[in-house]
Amino acid sequence: MITNLTCCSVLSPFLFAVYLDDLSNICLHRKGCFILLYADDILLISPSVCELELLLHVCERELCCLRIGLRHDVVCAKITSASGCVLSWVSEIKYLGVHIVNSRSFKCSLDAAKHAFYLSANAIFGKIGRIASEEVTLQLIQSKSVPLLLYGLEACPLNKSQLNSLDFMINRFFTKLFVTSDRNIVENCQEKFGFMLPSSLLEKKKEKL
Repeated sequence: MITNLTCCSVLSPFLFAVYLDDLSNICLHRKGCFILLYADDILLISPSVCELELLLHVCERELCCLRIGLRHDVVCAKITSASGCVLSWVSEIKYLGVHIVNSRSFKCSLDAAKHAFYLSANAIFGKIGRIASEEVTLQLIQSKSVPLLLYGLEACPLNKSQLNSLDFMINRFFTKLFVTSDRNIVENCQEKFGFMLPSSLLEKKKEKL
């Protein structure tokens, strides 16, 4: 038995797999059942109609709703599926690694990305920060930590304040690495090592996108 579900969204090609990744784990406990995820489609495969119905109910339980627009803070009516499952309204969703929040316009939260950067950068600095050269440390930060900070953000409309907060993360790390609070020294070090700030990197990534 096979059924096909299609999710329609402008950002579907970019913001899909991670949010529904948990669904694939369900098939590990059901013999002959498969959930195939590709682009913005979900393909459900089962050996019987009964199993197929169970898979559909699982998909319903994974879904939730988030409101964006002028009335984003107004309480919405409940949405109930044909099987009686009530979809919950949430203030934030994680979709393909990007955290989207309800607001007047499409907006992404950077808290999780910053946290991931801190964990990665501090782990690197804690292991080799006072042993390896600054060049080696920065190369690791650039290849391992910065991608965590900027993941998927080229598809998000970030305001100036958010871009400044991303740049602050890098400036703060340079302050720690070179043991200085002098802004001119930090900028000179970034120029010397060819380390671009997130705002500049995102501008280039958006051009490619």
